[in-house]
Amino acid sequence: MVHAEVAILGAGAAGLSLAHRLTRAAPGARRVSAVLVDAPPGPLRPPSRTWCFWEPDAGPYDAALTAAWQRLRVHGRAGQPIEDDIAPLRYKMLRSDDFERLVARDLARCDDVRRLEATVEAVDGGADGARIRARAGDGRQVTVHARWVFDSRPLDRLPPARTTLLQHFRGWFVRTERPVFDPATVDLMDFRVPQPPRGLAFGYLLPTGRHEALVEYTQFSDTALSRQAYEGALRHYTQDVLHLNGFRITATETGVIPMTDARFTRRPAPSVFRIGAAGGATRPSTGYTFSAVQRQTRAVADALHTGRHPMPPPAHSARSRAMDAVMLRALASGRVDGDAFFGRLFAQVPMERLLRFLDGGTRLREDLSVGVRTPVWPMLRCVAELPWLTRTPPPGR
Repeated sequence: MVHAEVAILGAGAAGLSLAHRLTRAAPGARRVSAVLVDAPPGPLRPPSRTWCFWEPDAGPYDAALTAAWQRLRVHGRAGQPIEDDIAPLRYKMLRSDDFERLVARDLARCDDVRRLEATVEAVDGGADGARIRARAGDGRQVTVHARWVFDSRPLDRLPPARTTLLQHFRGWFVRTERPVFDPATVDLMDFRVPQPPRGLAFGYLLPTGRHEALVEYTQFSDTALSRQAYEGALRHYTQDVLHLNGFRITATETGVIPMTDARFTRRPAPSVFRIGAAGGATRPSTGYTFSAVQRQTRAVADALHTGRHPMPPPAHSARSRAMDAVMLRALASGRVDGDAFFGRLFAQVPMERLLRFLDGGTRLREDLSVGVRTPVWPMLRCVAELPWLTRTPPPGR
């Protein structure tokens, strides 16, 4: 039997971030005992993935970054590039394997946080604590008692929503024979690819050197594609749009991120909280999650270290969620042309301000200045429609 003040379930971005922050208490802060319960190798363990986010200057995970950039570029459908410097922000790329190694190194140096490799089977949370029943890789039953539980495991089913789209993608890590990439600039959205009837599609290019890059094809739409369809779209993008020749694929990644205006339950039991994507950290309008995870876990760790109630704060403000619901409805209904919508925003709003807007870091005046650059009448129609729509479970999820 394992006893700890805190149990963290799942070792994805949210679970690892919270565990890492508990090891980095300020001098004189209250010590917190914690156990990080991670599934054994197999289908329940998160696959390797790449997280991208932006923040000003240096951050706590800079030692594990693959690359960072200060110039972003967007290509419209006709090919016209829009390029800007995002200083003081930096756009950062972090691969999950590197992040896990950094966190594991710091956990090994801290006696307060331990790791337990086991599959969680049940969580019983009461007013004065919780009991977690889990099974180790060798079949042994393990019981964990904790005052607080922070559950970052993926939900079995998304909550009911008025609108749900999927951000789905496949990426190739490529190495070229010739030095063809500009390692100083990210192609954040490249709309020179065929567009779906509703939603949008774009290419995404993260150069990590003159010869190396991550090239992705991404769609916002109702359903994911077959592997053959993604491969065909990537071949078209690399050969016909980027004109890359003589490259080899060194690794791949695939993902599906729900973009939804669902209301996520952050406290399913008195002593149990959800964090990360399960707790609503994914930004509905973009699919970005990592920055919101950092805000959530920072607030939780600070509360625990100072002896306060550790309820995670909302990952995004009510104003941000309302604006996202309107944008999702506009895309899902086909009332706005997705690539024209984003192309117009990047053409008319400085990229640094737009990134802060997408991360919920702008003031009301700045939000309004972005809003007037969207198709006003279609957006107002969606605003009027939303209160009358019923929230329903996404089909097949």
